Amino acid sequence: MADKAKSGGRPDIATLLGIVVALGGIVGGLILEGGKISDIAQVTAAIIVLGGTIGAVLISMPLHVCINATKSLIGVFLEKAQPVESVIEQLIEYANKARKNGIVALEQDANAVQDPFLRKGLNLAVDGTDLQEIRKMLELEMALEEHHAESEAKVFEAAGGYAPTIGIIGAVLGLIQVMKDLADIEKVGHGIAVSFVATVYGVGVANIFFLPVANKIKARAHQAMQVKEMMLEGIIGIVEGLNPKLIRSKLEAFAPPKKPGAGKAGK
Repeated sequence: MADKAKSGGRPDIATLLGIVVALGGIVGGLILEGGKISDIAQVTAAIIVLGGTIGAVLISMPLHVCINATKSLIGVFLEKAQPVESVIEQLIEYANKARKNGIVALEQDANAVQDPFLRKGLNLAVDGTDLQEIRKMLELEMALEEHHAESEAKVFEAAGGYAPTIGIIGAVLGLIQVMKDLADIEKVGHGIAVSFVATVYGVGVANIFFLPVANKIKARAHQAMQVKEMMLEGIIGIVEGLNPKLIRSKLEAFAPPKKPGAGKAGK
């Protein structure tokens, strides 16, 4: 059941709603102040900020990390649900089967598991790998995966740091052009207003997109690690031959707390 849940995906409502609310608040405030959307719709400012920021990130980060960070955006906008309860039920099913027929009976089940981490752990268990070695290997894989997620998050954190500064550069470039028309005061006023749009873009894209995306990637990684920790504990319990009820009690500690009255709803 957990494999099917993981293979699918649904839009992350929090991410989409957050972007809409943030942009709506900024643009709405501008309109309430008597401004127009055309006042901040400057293609050149966007090119300066985005181009400069991307270039700075590419200079500061390895290319393969930047590519992986770009791919991780899918996980920001698309939530791959893996209900903890489904994973628990799957592990308890394996525990019952191993307790009745021996752990070797899980060989076919292990090969059919879609989750790479759980499949690897079960195969190690079926192969008779030492318990401590199983824990070391799986914990190493978890640590490496968490490290990769941190590296991908740092790409967007770096972008969030560079963007406001690039925006200031864009504003200065705009002011340079304004200085060429000091004789026409009307053009000067309009030019100054336009030049500061780059600053708005830099600060805006950093705080509405880059930095929040970095935090979401970290949050996703944290959730994934919790599920993997639960899988590891389940596999260890199966290898040790613990009673499935005891294994369930351990694994349910990883489940999110139930809302008051949730258990009574089905009665």
